[in-house]
Amino acid sequence: MAVSFVLENRDPKSRARAGVLRTPHGEVHTPAFLPVGTLGTVKSLTPDELKEVGAEIILCNAYHLFLRPGINVIKELGGLHRFINWSGPILTDSGGFQTYSLQGLVKVSDEGATFTSPLDGSRHFLTPEAIVRIQEDLGADIIMALDDCRPFLSSRKRIERAVSLTTAWARRCKDTHSREDQALFGIIQGGMFRDLRERSSSDIVNLSFDGYALGGFSVGEPPEIREEMIRATIPFLPEDRPRYLMGMGTPQDILNAVQEGVDIFDCVLPTRGARNGLLFTNSGRISIKKSQYSQDPSPPDPACSCYTCRNYSLAYLRHLFLSKEILAARLNTIHNLWYYMSLMKKIRDAIHTNTLQEVACPPIR
Repeated sequence: MAVSFVLENRDPKSRARAGVLRTPHGEVHTPAFLPVGTLGTVKSLTPDELKEVGAEIILCNAYHLFLRPGINVIKELGGLHRFINWSGPILTDSGGFQTYSLQGLVKVSDEGATFTSPLDGSRHFLTPEAIVRIQEDLGADIIMALDDCRPFLSSRKRIERAVSLTTAWARRCKDTHSREDQALFGIIQGGMFRDLRERSSSDIVNLSFDGYALGGFSVGEPPEIREEMIRATIPFLPEDRPRYLMGMGTPQDILNAVQEGVDIFDCVLPTRGARNGLLFTNSGRISIKKSQYSQDPSPPDPACSCYTCRNYSLAYLRHLFLSKEILAARLNTIHNLWYYMSLMKKIRDAIHTNTLQEVACPPIR
C-alpha cells in the first residue's frame, strides 16, 4: 500500500486545510502533531499511553538510531515498528537537523556529512544514499531526504551553499529511494532570505517528492521573520501534497502556521517542557515549580479530561517534581501531549466547520 494524501476541506478565510494522510500503518488526520521519539521512545510513555492521548503518528531520528542500537539490530528484530512496539505510522528524520544541532561534531562536504559521534567519538560519513538506505531498513512510513540546516546568523553565502547542497542531496535521495510503501519528503532550506526560500522551493518541488518539509526554522530566528518566511514559502508548494513544518512549536506557532497552509508539525516542547515542570493549559502555561501550587488541590486544567487532570492535584504534581520522582515526568507528559492532541483536533474540527477564526490559544503568562 502506497502512502497517499487526500484533502477534505479548506478554510474559506485562510490557507488552512484538513486532510487525511494514509499509510501502511494507519491514517493520520491533518493538521497533525507528531510527538518526538528521537531514540525510538517518546520519553516516559508507553505506546499504549501515546495512543490514549490521541497520537496517530510519532517521529524517530534515523541518525541517532544508526548510532545506537544500530540499524542492523533493528532490521534483524523486524524493523522499527516491531522493535519499539508501535503499530501506527512513523516518520523518521534523516539527521539533517544534526548538521546544525551538533555543530563542531559535523563536517559537511559535497558528498555528504561526516559526524563525530557524541556517544563515543567515532566518526561516520553519511551520504544521501546511505541515509535513504538506513531509513528503508528501519521501515518508517515517511522518510526525509538529507538536508543542510544552518543557524539563523549564517551568512548569505553559506545559506546559498546550503540550498545548493540540499537540492543536490535531495536529487540523490530520490534516485536511491526504492520502497514503494514509503513516502519520501524533500526539505526546503533558504534561511531567512525570501529569494533563497523561493529558489529552494522551486528546486525541491521540481524533483517531485511525496511531500514537502520546511526546514531551517527554530535555529535562533525571531518569530516575526520566521512567520514571514513560512508565509512566503507555502504558495510555491503543491496543493495535493502534505506540508510539514519541522521543529515547531508553541500552540500559537502551530495555529499561525495552520492558517498559512501547513499540515504536519513536530516539536520537543510539550515533552521536554513536561520533564522540566512546564504544563500547557487552556488558561496558559504553568510552571509546577512555583510555591503557589504547594497546597493547591486543583488539577492542572479543570477543562482537561486527561488521566493526569482526572486524578491528580497541582500540589501532588509539584511534590513529585521537586522530589525528582519519575512519575512527575510521566504525568506531566501525559497532560501536555493530551493538550496538544486536543488542540489539533479542535483545529481540524474548526476547519471542517469553517470556524477556524474562532480558535484561540491562551496567552503566555
